[in-house]
Amino acid sequence: MAMSFRKELRDIIQYRNAYFLAFSATMGYVCFGWEIGLIGGVLVLPSFQEYFGLLSESASARASLSANIVSVLQAGGFFGALLSTYFGSRFGRKPALLASGVIYLIGSVIQSTAGIGTSPAVGLKIFFFSRFLGGMGVGLMSALVPTYVSECAPRTIRGRCTGSIEVAVGLGNMLAFWVNYSVSLNISVGQMQWRLPIIAQIVPGALLLFFMLFQPESPRWLVEHGRYEEAAAALAYIARKDEDDDAVVLTLSEIRADFAGKHRLPLLTQFRKMGESKIIFLRCIIPSLATFFQQWSGTNAINYYAPQIFAGLGFSSTSSALFATGIYGVVKFVVTCLTLAFVIESWGRKRTLIYGGLSQGLMMLWIGGYAGAHPNQGVVPGTYVSIVAVYLFGVSFCLGWGFTPFILGSEVAPGHLRMAVMSLATATTWLFTYVIAQITPIMLDRITYGTYLVFGVASLIMVVWVYIFIPETTGYPLEDIKYLFEKDIIVRSLEDAPGGRIFLGKRRAVSMEELKAVDALATNNPKGVSEELRSRSEEESAHGHSLRKSNSQKQEVPLII
Repeated sequence: MAMSFRKELRDIIQYRNAYFLAFSATMGYVCFGWEIGLIGGVLVLPSFQEYFGLLSESASARASLSANIVSVLQAGGFFGALLSTYFGSRFGRKPALLASGVIYLIGSVIQSTAGIGTSPAVGLKIFFFSRFLGGMGVGLMSALVPTYVSECAPRTIRGRCTGSIEVAVGLGNMLAFWVNYSVSLNISVGQMQWRLPIIAQIVPGALLLFFMLFQPESPRWLVEHGRYEEAAAALAYIARKDEDDDAVVLTLSEIRADFAGKHRLPLLTQFRKMGESKIIFLRCIIPSLATFFQQWSGTNAINYYAPQIFAGLGFSSTSSALFATGIYGVVKFVVTCLTLAFVIESWGRKRTLIYGGLSQGLMMLWIGGYAGAHPNQGVVPGTYVSIVAVYLFGVSFCLGWGFTPFILGSEVAPGHLRMAVMSLATATTWLFTYVIAQITPIMLDRITYGTYLVFGVASLIMVVWVYIFIPETTGYPLEDIKYLFEKDIIVRSLEDAPGGRIFLGKRRAVSMEELKAVDALATNNPKGVSEELRSRSEEESAHGHSLRKSNSQKQEVPLII
């Protein structure tokens, strides 16, 4: 334990520039978390409903208006994520991130001043517009940050750096929840009660702009645009080495080799090349599928409508529902930090998704069963168990599906298409966040407990998908991950799954070392490649053992990222 702690401390000191880079960029996800955690608490404040004349509306009209206020942010986020491909590829990851921060700040300022000097009806329209504008800024951030961090982070801590995205989301969620609770208790009913939480969200946007000024551009983007000296300087800064250090030189040469013939691809060409082969298409679709499944876990239903959900489970007053929501935010944040520190690099991507998905699915099924058995919202002993189940759902989500899809997606995406692939994945996130925000209040009203059962079953489906179709990517350089999808994908995925070898018998996948050797052979003797690979596979099958080395036996190379 002491040795492990000392090793972690040495890594933090060695890679402190990389950690600071990840911290700076993920301030964008603090903005994201604040935005999605903020609005649910603001909507239930009597001051907000009174200011915009919502108290005179019917319950169904208020529910529809609430869904629209929540969803307009997702609409802006969807378009922002799509635009990130162009801006991130054309101008660079860093300038695009800075621009996204400016857009977010403008949207937040307009949002916090909506209705001043106008009628409530006009103020509500301005509020909608500012939510959309802020959503575009957050949408740009949400697509750019995973790409930027994964392209800059050293491979030994890449999961931790990219996973800090969910820590940032959890921090933003938690702060928004507690700001909402504080104003409900300490600020008298009036405009400032609902404006203060919105004003407070300006802070993380300003911090993003400030910290990003001191960070380098992505070395992979610089290589793609032929700026090799700047790329070497960026790599040296990230790893805290000299530019002529062997690790910097070797890493730069690996990145240049990966981008050979693929420099500065036009936007439409990037999307077209996603279908140039079955392997490339598979690697490009996995990030979008992962984020699609993530939204059907039900997490954003709880993020946006937590006060209403807790009220439905027995908390009658606004303040008690907001307090329970605040505790939920704290639980998610703490568990995310612990997972990031001790789990993501040791368990790997696949196990966190499997174990987290199983647990969150069971929690949702329990909540649905309780809500179905006790439809009258009275407080019974089972109520407290269900509240704990909501918190355990948050724990389970943070263990796996909270941030691992972003890590997995940024790792499996082809380097020359990463920006386009991640923008599509993020647009998928925003699209289905919008869908979930629209349908959740309707589902809670019409099928009540069935809402939780839908999310529970969806979580179990995700687990099956990961178990069968996703290989483990932990510990591999980004340029080597392509070999995991070259041959025997399902066999490799089952080998990496807990207990998966039971289904394989003596079958084993071709090792990465052999695939790399065959790839190197292809440059000198293309005709012999297929025969070489076939003979190796037959030999492997005959002997009934895996020629792959475990992660602990992988050859160490002095690559930085």
